Amino acid sequence: MTRISPARVVSSRMTATLLVLVLSPWLPATAQSSSTEATLPDAPQAQAAPKVAPQDAVTILGSPRAILHDQAAIWTSPLHIHDRDLGYLVPLGLTTALLMTTDHQVMSSSRLQDPSLNNHAVDASNGLVGGFIAAPVIIWGLGHIHQDDHATETGILGGEAMVDSIVVEQVLKIASMRERPNVDNARGKFFQTSAGIDSSFPSSHTMVAWSSAAVIASEYPGPLTKLTAYGLATGVSLTRVLGRQHFPSDVLVGSAFGWMIGRYVFHRHQHQYDE
Repeated sequence: MTRISPARVVSSRMTATLLVLVLSPWLPATAQSSSTEATLPDAPQAQAAPKVAPQDAVTILGSPRAILHDQAAIWTSPLHIHDRDLGYLVPLGLTTALLMTTDHQVMSSSRLQDPSLNNHAVDASNGLVGGFIAAPVIIWGLGHIHQDDHATETGILGGEAMVDSIVVEQVLKIASMRERPNVDNARGKFFQTSAGIDSSFPSSHTMVAWSSAAVIASEYPGPLTKLTAYGLATGVSLTRVLGRQHFPSDVLVGSAFGWMIGRYVFHRHQHQYDE
């Protein structure tokens, strides 16, 4: 069995307020008491996104087809990497490699081996992710009731981005087969068949949270909305480590991939709306 050592190896005040109201009830009380040449790497660049034709209007019925097209673009994106993409891909890769060399030491710290802290952090991360899943649904529902096309689009694209993230995350988990921090003294070994579908790499919570946050913050790009969405997504990332559910490198990759997928879905499918 091959083993790899760890050493080798992103508007309006109303939208931000709504996001807080949607996510807050999902935080447990216990947590509160504790602490089609589109390519994925080009997604953060607004000019790289193709214009959406009228027949490509964002609808729930069109979501399955959009998701299939997105998956094709995501998995073939390495074939379309440009020099400008290296400006963030290289730092991401280097940072991930660096974190992998320190994953064991971080997760073995006595400060993280506190059952009370771990349980509160897990409750918080689960609550926040539940809110990020609910937010696009609620935004879509309010848009449908008030005939607000911008809101309905936000809800649909948020859902599509999360589905895209889950598909990518599941494939990477099966491919990496990384042990969880609570296994084998947090050594974080890759390609361990015992990890199965419960692989640690990458973090599914962070991918879902950051993909949803990226769509909402992109559709309503006001500073307060961005601060709220990305701040809460960061909370998911931190609590997955504090809960000893994932290594720091799992969380970094999950957050980055979730953000890139959310931004890609937004730029590929969104319509222009006046604020």
